[in-house]
Amino acid sequence: MPRGRLPRRLAHGEEATLVEHLGELRTRLLISLGSVALFFPLTFAFHERLIELLTRPLPDDKRLVTLGVVEPFTTSVKVAAFAALALALPVVLYQLWSFLAPAVEENAQRVVAVFSVAATILFAAGVAFAYFVVLPKAIGFLTGFDSGLYDIQIRASYYFSFVTLALFVMGLVFELPVFILALVRLRILTTDQLRRNRRMAWFIGILVAVAMPTVDAVSLFFEVIPIILLFEISIWIATYMERRWEQADAPAR
Repeated sequence: MPRGRLPRRLAHGEEATLVEHLGELRTRLLISLGSVALFFPLTFAFHERLIELLTRPLPDDKRLVTLGVVEPFTTSVKVAAFAALALALPVVLYQLWSFLAPAVEENAQRVVAVFSVAATILFAAGVAFAYFVVLPKAIGFLTGFDSGLYDIQIRASYYFSFVTLALFVMGLVFELPVFILALVRLRILTTDQLRRNRRMAWFIGILVAVAMPTVDAVSLFFEVIPIILLFEISIWIATYMERRWEQADAPAR
């Protein structure tokens, strides 16, 4: 897309008409979709390698099956599309941030921009944790449950939907520290409030883990523990950073 046609990010408080906002939103959506489409040929070219990587958490005695004429093709397209979205995620987040930035003050914009970079790194860490730790335990338990009663066959399309959703959700869970730090930095929350509502936060974390795709007790354990640890680490980091931010903001008052 020519540079002259790229949408300009509005300054804080700059007014624009509804038509201009809708036009900017449309352009940024097209850029986001275009970035996914740009990566898709690459990910589809390597879809066999991607499928091989995603099937590694399966036990050695299990194989995937397809039940339709077009299912092998549509399954490969689904896996390639998910990989393309993962690669294009920085572009998508930047377009989202650029659209929302005018509503945030200039000093807060810099904070959110830094946290957005950290969020991308933590998202990748969450995906890696789900792939190497959660999925092998969860899939091993689920595919072997009551194996003496059933002829367990695993449908490829269902399996990859399960795996990709689990990876995506765990990636979002790992962004919890960035989310909490951003709220503290923007003075929406304080560390005292976080400590007072610790038990409520743990309860919400357990509900989030229960709502995740992996529903067995083994995977639930491996999901709840990181959520609680991430929350406690977030409080510790927020306490340290809150003091520094208050000292830095003091001369400006």
